[in-house]
Amino acid sequence: MRKRWISLLVTALLIAGVLTPASPAMAAPTFRVPFPCGQTWSGQTRSGHSPAYAIDFNRTDDAGDPVVASAPGTVDVVTNLGNTSYGKYVRINHGGGYTTYYAHLSGFNVSVGQTVGYGKVIGWVGSTGGSTGPHLHYEQRLNGSDIQVRFNGGLALYWGTKNYTSGNGCSSGAGSGTVDTSGTPLTVRSGPGTGYAAVGTVADGTKVTIACQTSGTSVTGTYGTSTIWDRIGGGRFIADAYVYTGYDGYIPNVPRC
Repeated sequence: MRKRWISLLVTALLIAGVLTPASPAMAAPTFRVPFPCGQTWSGQTRSGHSPAYAIDFNRTDDAGDPVVASAPGTVDVVTNLGNTSYGKYVRINHGGGYTTYYAHLSGFNVSVGQTVGYGKVIGWVGSTGGSTGPHLHYEQRLNGSDIQVRFNGGLALYWGTKNYTSGNGCSSGAGSGTVDTSGTPLTVRSGPGTGYAAVGTVADGTKVTIACQTSGTSVTGTYGTSTIWDRIGGGRFIADAYVYTGYDGYIPNVPRC
């Protein structure tokens, strides 16, 4: 009898594990090129790089040029490894397991615990650590593992060299809208869909800044039925069907998440 009871319990647990849906992963931040608005940099990827998916950025006479945060977050590492490895580097935690690394800097412009946004200067291009010449070593990581770099949702070139023009900190890089729910607070989700966790609400009539837009769960709201979701902060999405933006669809010049 005891063995039969244990068998039934294990079976029930297995069924529960199969039938219970997994929580959706938090959407990735909208990363932008880690240099001031309008600058063009040459980014190189190579399979022998360490880690493999990192990008080395260069341009003429780049020593001392400012490096900026590629997405909003909190600085959690500012350190100097001396003449080895990354040398002087900064790490930014963007939430949801996402971090970015900025290595071989000549100096720092931030401190641990500081909150940063797009375009915030965090340091300057240098040649510290194991570098053989001035450049920025840049990484995106998820849960500690390096991942292929994306800017504005688009995959970087692997493998080879490509020019990237920064839209980081440009005033036209974000849109705006007004929440219209006829009085009911609008639920904010951790990702672009109703299946993502609720992480707060936005009151009716609130003016919001839209960092980027993406496709997700179809929602019927004040302005019809739409699959568009607006990111209004790190890991914070609202259904566009409840937001007046002045456009029927995606907002021109606002990046896709």
